[in-house]
Amino acid sequence: MYRYDDYDQQLLDERVVQFRDQMRRHLAGELSDDEFRPVRLQNGLYIQRHAPMFRISVPYGHLASRQLRKLAHLARTYDRGYAHFTTRTNVQFNWSPLEAIPDMLGELATVQMHANQTSGNDIRNITADAFAGVAADEVVDPRPWAEILRQWATYNPEFAYLPRKFKIALNGATEDRVVVRIYDIGLDLKRDADGNVGFRVLVGGGLGRTPILGEEIASFVPWQHLITYCESILRVYNRYGRRDNVWKARIKILVKALGAEEFARQVEEEWAHVKDGPNTLTEAEVQRVAAHFVDPDYETLPARNALYEAQLADSKPFAAWVRRNVRAHKVPGYASVTLSLKKTGVAPGDISAEQMDLVADWADRFSFGEARMTHEQNVVLADVKLSDLHTLWELAREAGLATPNIGLLTDIICCPGGDFCSLANAKSIPIAEAVQRRFDDLDYLYDIGDIDINISGCMNACGHHHVGNIGILGVDKNGEEWYQVTIGGEQGNATALGKVIGPSFARADMADVVEKLIATYIEYRHADERFVDTVHRLGIEPFKQRVYGGEVQTQRKVAHA
Repeated sequence: MYRYDDYDQQLLDERVVQFRDQMRRHLAGELSDDEFRPVRLQNGLYIQRHAPMFRISVPYGHLASRQLRKLAHLARTYDRGYAHFTTRTNVQFNWSPLEAIPDMLGELATVQMHANQTSGNDIRNITADAFAGVAADEVVDPRPWAEILRQWATYNPEFAYLPRKFKIALNGATEDRVVVRIYDIGLDLKRDADGNVGFRVLVGGGLGRTPILGEEIASFVPWQHLITYCESILRVYNRYGRRDNVWKARIKILVKALGAEEFARQVEEEWAHVKDGPNTLTEAEVQRVAAHFVDPDYETLPARNALYEAQLADSKPFAAWVRRNVRAHKVPGYASVTLSLKKTGVAPGDISAEQMDLVADWADRFSFGEARMTHEQNVVLADVKLSDLHTLWELAREAGLATPNIGLLTDIICCPGGDFCSLANAKSIPIAEAVQRRFDDLDYLYDIGDIDINISGCMNACGHHHVGNIGILGVDKNGEEWYQVTIGGEQGNATALGKVIGPSFARADMADVVEKLIATYIEYRHADERFVDTVHRLGIEPFKQRVYGGEVQTQRKVAHA
């Protein structure tokens, strides 16, 4: 992973000193709340329901073991012993004292971490595929390109005060694992017929109050122009994006208003001024950054391991975990492991200080000292030998991180919601827990198969509810918490927005509602058909009729239709 040079470190250290003085002046009454607000936001500091919320950036989700241990230390020293991993590979602490934030930033800087631009109307944390560099279906490794964009975007004065926040994601595999169509800029890495690297560029995606999927404005931008083309997009947005209405300020509104074709024309017009200019990438610069992402020192191993195969045959629980939580690796003899942060009874994405220390130890022992966060709020150890999988499984099971539910109904994406977030209209965590407890039978979960349930506590959609196969949105009605349900949303190559099935529900009804949706699916599905495919084939009516028109179906039918 990328390691800071002296210039990077000096920049970060100076920023900590600067913020420490800004905090001192604020606490002394020399900076008002209004004057302090833009400063704290650009350092990841929110004012929440119970305490300040401190958001830390993890570029493209990569964490060295020393960084994980530092997060564990911060959780124990300055917070309540745990952290929350978000859908944008940020880390959030919900109980940190205001006066402690400069010390926390100082400690983060010692391991090359920060909270820069994790809030505010600027370019946010760059995200990329959690399996970058190890996935068998990878076309181009997105990590060097994500790092180049990170360096370009950090402290970029031209884009420090955009109309609204701005999010960029990169995917380099045939399977879209970052949901590029829901980002302000989605970059899909490609190779042309001659093998040259370039980017398919999508703009204007975003969830929130007005969910819109991004549209392609360029089918192939050569790699040399990655920065100049993104710069041109941002300049058009910075110039014409609405600043008079916060709800209409995102680039998706501008692209929708102009149309993708006209927006692309304006970008091309702007690009003509900067193309081949000073920000054009050179082979030397790309190689400088790419050198940080070379393959680790893999052993030469056979593709099959007799001990591992015997362990699979001997243990059904181990085999179930491998089936759901272990992915194929591009190097023979290795695999990628997803540690589940979705154990029932624990808020999705929460991880304790003790667990972070353990994952750091396992990263050192089994995966070249690195762990990765996923946008689905789990943790990946990307490079584990087949012969080590059983040992890792036993350790993870003991630590509560081996729930074999990746991609299943209980692997719920969920924002912190009204338990912590001052923007939320309703609580999310209790809904996730109620659904997880209702579907506590693993055999039944396996029979239901692949399905995404995403929950957001408000229209900001931090839980990505619009692209969940079942999406749940917390809404406020006359001061009471209610929940609106969508179905048919999807992420990946067939990214789609879900449709609202009807009037919202009380919190106490939500587990019943989900159970009715699943019962309808089981009744009507074809063999090997996923929930979302059944919804797309039948439409929402059968589901709507079951939810609103019938009694709760408690019988768990497992026979295929």
